[in-house]
Amino acid sequence: MKISHHKILSLQEAVSRYVLDGALISVGGFTVNRAPMAAAYEIIRQKKRGLHLCVHSAGQSIDDLIGAGCVSQIELAYAGNGRFASTGVRFRKAVQDGELLVEDYSNYQMTLRFMAGAMGLPFLPLKSTFETDIINKWGFSESMRRADEKLPPQKLAVIDNPFDGWCDTEKLVAVPAINPDVTIIHAQKADEQGTVRIEGLTYADIEQAKASRHLIVTCEEIISVDHMRDTPDLNSLPHFCVDAVVHAPNGAFPTACFNYYDYDPQFLTRHEQLAKDDTAYQAYLDEYIFNLRDHADFVELIGEDNFKRIQANPASGYATGLNREV
Repeated sequence: MKISHHKILSLQEAVSRYVLDGALISVGGFTVNRAPMAAAYEIIRQKKRGLHLCVHSAGQSIDDLIGAGCVSQIELAYAGNGRFASTGVRFRKAVQDGELLVEDYSNYQMTLRFMAGAMGLPFLPLKSTFETDIINKWGFSESMRRADEKLPPQKLAVIDNPFDGWCDTEKLVAVPAINPDVTIIHAQKADEQGTVRIEGLTYADIEQAKASRHLIVTCEEIISVDHMRDTPDLNSLPHFCVDAVVHAPNGAFPTACFNYYDYDPQFLTRHEQLAKDDTAYQAYLDEYIFNLRDHADFVELIGEDNFKRIQANPASGYATGLNREV
């Protein structure tokens, strides 16, 4: 009997199956680059609640997840869209209103935390951080840590260097591993078995994916297994790391997907403006998420002309002639 390794699911099914209320989830990408936006919108559409987010440097995806009320707490290095929103508008508002608990780390620390999780280690050490308030300011209380098994017992720990005397470092900072219930990333290519190919910078996506108990991959193209095997050195993740593959062309929009399309300055500028007003932001959520059935409806709403405007030049991987000053 032939065993099927087919992992292709609809976006609705993947989110329903793996993103449960109260789950510890991580999302890939970096600010306005390769964020899994189609998946984020589907999570919002399904009204998931009480999510605990762990991210590296995320922007658009987490701002909308937070703005739509899906997230109760977050561990992160950065939440923003660069010049479009140096700090995510809905992220800032949720923190200021006491609706979101936050524990912050550096970019390096968050990468090490995911790497520790991927390696099956309880922590990884580093030499930096001593001259920052990251050590002193903790976002989660001791009682909260005792009550929530998803939280490490400490934000971090200052430990003795076990090889003191062999090098000039007496103390190290140990950061705890992260093992998300589910990670969601957006990639350029994947095959039906789950082999994934990320083109361009991978950010912390590989570490997040390998640390996670379950992995959803949305992608621009489904490629044949044979094609992925022809050039295995270009592949980023093996099939056994992946639980679900979702074909979602333009699934990172309005953020960029290298070699396919650039970020959309017009959309991101408008989002920042609307996000500042509760009524306008709710209208935005209705227009682009709740009033639509799925990602295909979203793509149709954005329109072919807008996607042509940000289409990547094959020679550079980015859109040329794009007005980025909007």
